[in-house]
Amino acid sequence: MASVISFDAVSKAYPAGGSGRSRASGGFVAVEDASFTVEPGSIVGVIGYSGAGKSTLVRLINGLERPSSGAVSVLGVDVGSASTAELRGLRGRIGMIFQQFNLFHARTVRGNVAYPLRVAGWSRADIDARVTELLDFVGLTDKAGQRPRRLSGGQKQRVGIARAIATSPELLLADEATSALDPQTTAEVLDLLREINRRLGITMVVITHQISIVHELCDRVIVMDQGRIVDHGDTYRVFAHPRAALTARFVDAVTQGVPQGETREALRVRGGELLSVDVNEVTSDDVTAVLDRHGVRGTVVYGGVTDIRGQQLGTLTYRIDADRAVVARIAVELSARTRAVLLEDDRVVEDAVPTPGDPR
Repeated sequence: MASVISFDAVSKAYPAGGSGRSRASGGFVAVEDASFTVEPGSIVGVIGYSGAGKSTLVRLINGLERPSSGAVSVLGVDVGSASTAELRGLRGRIGMIFQQFNLFHARTVRGNVAYPLRVAGWSRADIDARVTELLDFVGLTDKAGQRPRRLSGGQKQRVGIARAIATSPELLLADEATSALDPQTTAEVLDLLREINRRLGITMVVITHQISIVHELCDRVIVMDQGRIVDHGDTYRVFAHPRAALTARFVDAVTQGVPQGETREALRVRGGELLSVDVNEVTSDDVTAVLDRHGVRGTVVYGGVTDIRGQQLGTLTYRIDADRAVVARIAVELSARTRAVLLEDDRVVEDAVPTPGDPR
């Protein structure tokens, strides 16, 4: 089956003084040498900080920008060579969900959801039936006659989602769709997106700067930094075995990582040997089993573990009351499968044997 999206060595540059998007009229490369594919039915997260090139990537996907070099294919359309009419047709096959909702404030909820159907030339009867179905699907049947200003942020985004899928698009782009929402509402919106993917089979590309969005929702992830793709692949693989420093920083932001600074000093003062262990394919139960084999016990004093599509990921720091040489042997044994860090002298025990599937 053909890929929904294919980027082959794609770059997008804005010349000096030639575009309103140029930085201080000096020109810049927003996306550089990007290559990846998005397969049908998948949910792909694109993560990076502000200025990483995520928004330009979206504009290349929906045909609002053409590549400066390389090839972009979306739903079988060559974005670089497509005519204006072909790009317009492509956008009709793509749904968009926005950070600030982009609703028509003069229209009711029903009117907002009906808008793309009217543009597409649907009959009144078909529009009414489709809008009723969509409002029921997103849980807003009772809000049909209200104006957007009377809705909460989560309700507004649900209207935006209903509008985005109204014409049954083949691809859905969500650009920072949860950034303006509180955690509980974010969770509800993610559940809705997951249900859309499961029930309707719509392929999704989710643009975000929040790692929690990616690990809760996405099958695959693309990590961007200063216009370049620095890591990409299966979500768990990317976060469990980061190839780029930026990826590791994203993971540490969620799992706390190895204790640093004053936190580390406070842990040292309380005595014992401190050993930080990455939890990935190696679980906390595996660590306990290794400690038992060496006749010692460890207490978790720092760290965190998160769940990525049913698999654990994180870093746990153990205080072990044992001779330093014994703890060093434990670290070496663990390092055959994961990263182990002796904190007393900051020595990192390098991986002696790479984890199966670990590309490093």
